[in-house]
Amino acid sequence: MNLKQALYIQTIAECGSITAAAKKLYVSQPSLSQMLRHVEEELGLELFDRSFSPFHLTYAGEKYLQAARVMLTANERLERQLREIRQEESGRLRLGVSVSRGMQVLPLAVPVFASRYPHVTLELTEGGSAALEEMLQRGQIDLLLAAIESSSTSLAFELIEKETIGILAGRDSCLAKRLEGGTPATLEDARGDSFVSLRQGHSARVVQDRLFARQGFCPRILIETDSLEIGKRITLHAGACMILPSIYVDEYVAHMRGAFFPLAGYENHRHFYACYRRDDFIPRYVHDFIEIVAATLRDRNSP
Repeated sequence: MNLKQALYIQTIAECGSITAAAKKLYVSQPSLSQMLRHVEEELGLELFDRSFSPFHLTYAGEKYLQAARVMLTANERLERQLREIRQEESGRLRLGVSVSRGMQVLPLAVPVFASRYPHVTLELTEGGSAALEEMLQRGQIDLLLAAIESSSTSLAFELIEKETIGILAGRDSCLAKRLEGGTPATLEDARGDSFVSLRQGHSARVVQDRLFARQGFCPRILIETDSLEIGKRITLHAGACMILPSIYVDEYVAHMRGAFFPLAGYENHRHFYACYRRDDFIPRYVHDFIEIVAATLRDRNSP
């Protein structure tokens, strides 16, 4: 059975005659009769009892029609799904996001996106920026939200938010006791303080390692962590320092009387981007998700 045969047999059963079915299908009566004879010859069974008017289905015809309706229903469902995908109303978005940024934007962005695109499935992968960028390059995720450098020629980058890199210092650190918060500082100003560090694979760790290597700065590392939030809290409670983007200086930092010092003379090239593979077809809902995230951050930063 193919879809054409299934449709034709179903129509004959609904109309009760070949003549009426041919009119409804806009085909000639002889061609429809020939198709029916061909199907019955292949099956070795008659599908209709022609001694009645309108035609009655035989037992074999009833079973055939049941299967035909299943095929036609499944095909209709598939065509509808493909039509929705073509219209970019449904699909799947495999999203990669750094954990710390995910905490900021996803609780606000996902509900808005889900209400706008209820038939788009979100698959979330969380991790460090460097590891997620590799996954994007390999085609394991569709969209990346992370602080990275816009240097790869195979990726397209949409800037969402610029980041200022600085030193977060606990109130009991030497740096916080020496300088007033908000004052541009150098690594030399933090000499003598212990540092909390993110592990390899995170954007802030990439910046930190470059800074330390460039200035020959080798502080005592108090602890390494995969969680920026854990690292931030240890820094504040232990009177340590941490290389950190300014966007993570929040009410908790103020509550703990921590201080943030922008790095003097440092031009940051790693900003918060939405990235996708340049040669891929990008559905409208992906671009809308990027705009929702950007709007979330604009609202957060507005007075």
